[in-house]
Amino acid sequence: MFRLPEVPVGSRAVGLYRTAKRGRVSENEKFIGSFGGMMIEMLPDDLAFTVFVPSQKAFERDLRLRVNDSLVGEKMNDTYAIVSRVMGFSAVPRTLSSVMVPVGREVSYDSISGFPLYITKDIDGMLVVNRIRSERVDIMKGEIVVHVMDGVVMDAEFEQSFQPDYSEE
Repeated sequence: MFRLPEVPVGSRAVGLYRTAKRGRVSENEKFIGSFGGMMIEMLPDDLAFTVFVPSQKAFERDLRLRVNDSLVGEKMNDTYAIVSRVMGFSAVPRTLSSVMVPVGREVSYDSISGFPLYITKDIDGMLVVNRIRSERVDIMKGEIVVHVMDGVVMDAEFEQSFQPDYSEE
């Protein structure tokens, strides 16, 4: 059974994800986005990980998470649970830069939740993970390698929980 950590309420709740950042936002942080930043902050930055982070657009399109709506009030706990589940599907406990994947050959690794990831590289250098193409590769955040994806790496059961219900009652 998957248990999530207790989330503090009140002034310490902001500690889960630092919403206020000082200074300029770097070019890479724009690609990673708020929810991707949450995913990365869940990992220790002094250990080698590779994370296939959905783009901000993919979080909105596939998981219906919006920065102005999902990171406030009561929705913060649900958002944290969704983002941590996605992180379990898309983080690998090793460094995997795009140059380590040969063009035209498939490599496979298990994510930290045990979900199998099948990774290939297109001729243009972009990675494809479980049929989801990357938008940006090899962003370094400490020891963590981040690849921004045009979709969400997840299992079919979790994906189905975000599909519209067309059944008639």
